[in-house]
Amino acid sequence: MSILGKIFGRIFPQAKAAQPPATPAQTSPGATGTAPQAGPGQTAPTAAMDRVDVEKVLDQLAATKGQKLNWRTSIVDLMKLVDLDSSLQERKELADELKYTGDKNDSATMNIWLHKQVMKKLEENGGKVPADLKD
Repeated sequence: MSILGKIFGRIFPQAKAAQPPATPAQTSPGATGTAPQAGPGQTAPTAAMDRVDVEKVLDQLAATKGQKLNWRTSIVDLMKLVDLDSSLQERKELADELKYTGDKNDSATMNIWLHKQVMKKLEENGGKVPADLKD
């Protein structure tokens, strides 16, 4: 699993990380993961999931940690918060996944870029990200 996929899995535990929802042609009736059909007198479930409040999820995780982690600005702290290895090597791998074209030896610049990209990807994949964490 990709590093970004692991981050998604920790924030969106019910979602399949980085996978678009299945189209009707990709699922068959009764297949695992299909939405249940509405019975008599019931309304059908909506196809779109409610957006996950990323800030709320991460703040709740932060409250359980024994250390102060500044996940709002630090990719290192964000990775620690979701119990991932935040080493430079792992961040370089994440940069490769996200197609970073800058100098990976300039870790400060890379880290800022990574944080912004992770927040962008969270939003693109069902997360509600606060405006102050977006570009």
